[in-house]
Amino acid sequence: MEDLPSMTVSQRDQFLVLNDVFRIYSDFDASDIATQIFTVEIQRDKQLDYLMNGLRHLGPSFSSLDANRPWICYWILHSIALLGESVDDELENNTIDFLGRCQGSDGGYGGGPGQLAHLATSYAAVNTLVTLGGDKALSSINRCFLRRMKDPDGGFRVHDMGEMDVRACYLAISIASILNILDDELTQGLGDYILSCQTYEGGIGGEPGSEAHAGNTYCGLATMALITEVDRLNLDSLMNWIVHQQGVERGFQGRTNKLVDGCYTFWQAAPCVLLQRLYSAHDLVLQGSLHMSQPRDEDHEEHAHDEDDPESDDDDSDEDSNEGLLLTFSYHLQLNLVALFEDCRRVQPVFDSLNLQRYVILCSMVPEGGFRDKPGRPRDFYHTCYCLSGLSVAQHAWSKDKDTPPLNSDILGSYANHLEQVHLLHNVVMDRYNKAIEFFHRAV
Repeated sequence: MEDLPSMTVSQRDQFLVLNDVFRIYSDFDASDIATQIFTVEIQRDKQLDYLMNGLRHLGPSFSSLDANRPWICYWILHSIALLGESVDDELENNTIDFLGRCQGSDGGYGGGPGQLAHLATSYAAVNTLVTLGGDKALSSINRCFLRRMKDPDGGFRVHDMGEMDVRACYLAISIASILNILDDELTQGLGDYILSCQTYEGGIGGEPGSEAHAGNTYCGLATMALITEVDRLNLDSLMNWIVHQQGVERGFQGRTNKLVDGCYTFWQAAPCVLLQRLYSAHDLVLQGSLHMSQPRDEDHEEHAHDEDDPESDDDDSDEDSNEGLLLTFSYHLQLNLVALFEDCRRVQPVFDSLNLQRYVILCSMVPEGGFRDKPGRPRDFYHTCYCLSGLSVAQHAWSKDKDTPPLNSDILGSYANHLEQVHLLHNVVMDRYNKAIEFFHRAV
């Protein structure tokens, strides 16, 4: 008999992950109803204990993340906000004071006090302060630094003399958008650079010629949306690449033929929803009204009882232009979204939102609190942040606008699992974003 070919390392790893995931699903499906109900609960108290303990004290093993301390603040505080909670005054003031010591005299935040200012840790620090909210937190931000990172080729460098990539472009534009300093100087040539990073697969790589990757795809799409040049991308090819990254495990992978990872729940699901809303906005322009087709009953029978029939605004629809609808992606119009968040009706997500939640809760969630990338891996604050962020996106993917909470049938488990809605372009909780926008508009 001819010997079977030996498995490659990648094939072996994939086989082991599938074996773990399907065993978990099989055990869950074979359990009684009471056990299933308990198993799919997010267990907020345990999540909060894990997060609060990390904010107060980290062990010696975290010394390797010394240059990422603002990120740890963001991952933890954003996760707490997603759970609908906040920290006490002492922790809030300590966080603001600590980030103040990370801020350079010329603006920008380093990974710790006295460290080199970097766009990545600046983004983390700004999002942390936006999440905390309030005048003390927001007024502590020095809005300089970004222009020094602008490269003549159109992109941004992560620090002085640092590398230029799609991630840096997103970090800079996200910060500028929230801080209300986005202008033509910062966006000059940026769209051309992002466009050069879209690959033959449809996704976006970190730099021209690189492989398409989930994180870079989110960064590139969000950047193009914020600078209102998103239509320059090949959106059909982009959507096709993203939806095919949800595998048989029901979670998302970050690159073609790579392993599933819980963090991509956000990095892939958020672009799916963004693209659907863009297509919806285009639909409205082409039809000349705010009418959108509803999903068929057979596509999603559990939503057939939804009696919430949003009213069309005929007066506004006659006046809206294609340019105006596209500009709704821009930060300075987020409070007056017409097509993308306010008037979009319920549309079936292009990804499997409930099975995505199933993967995250059954395979990524750790019973003691926290999330991991896949079974067999340890929990950490990074994956906790992006698993919860992705869960929020999946829960709200059916919602017709930013003010409409999801239905019971949109959420795996009981409604106690409901998470706060995130802003898809910045990944901060929506109400914290709105308050920050109001503050920085007053600060002009």
